[in-house]
Amino acid sequence: MNEKKVIVFQLNDEEYGVDVHQVKSIERVLPITRIPRTPDFIKGVINLRGIVTPILNLRSRFNMEEIETNENTRIIIVTVDMMEVGLIVDGANDVIDIPVDAIEPPPEVVGGVCAEYIEGVAKLENRLLILLNLEKVLNQQELNQLEQIGSGL
Repeated sequence: MNEKKVIVFQLNDEEYGVDVHQVKSIERVLPITRIPRTPDFIKGVINLRGIVTPILNLRSRFNMEEIETNENTRIIIVTVDMMEVGLIVDGANDVIDIPVDAIEPPPEVVGGVCAEYIEGVAKLENRLLILLNLEKVLNQQELNQLEQIGSGL
């Protein structure tokens, strides 16, 4: 069984995947409390079942044009370095198994996203799936900053 199970989500008409083991839940958009003096891509925090969770906008993180949230917008709650973080995405609707041999190393830039954020690209029948490396999407300094935000409230 050489497969990797991923949650598929959309950003800007591209499909991305994150390892299902890093995903805690997928939520509808909740009210987000802004935090002053944080990078633009950090939208703020939400109270998710009693836990203060920092929220990032992946469109902002990847320098994509921001769009209004709609009924398809979701917050994917992921665990990065033992910390829960929410990622705002255009939509999340799929869990798939990808054969490991269908995953190729990332090209330099995919859909405007830097290769450093990408673990690989999976070519499936009629789909191209960009697999994110969440540890790179959030570097250690940013994780520390998010941790302070979460514990400071």
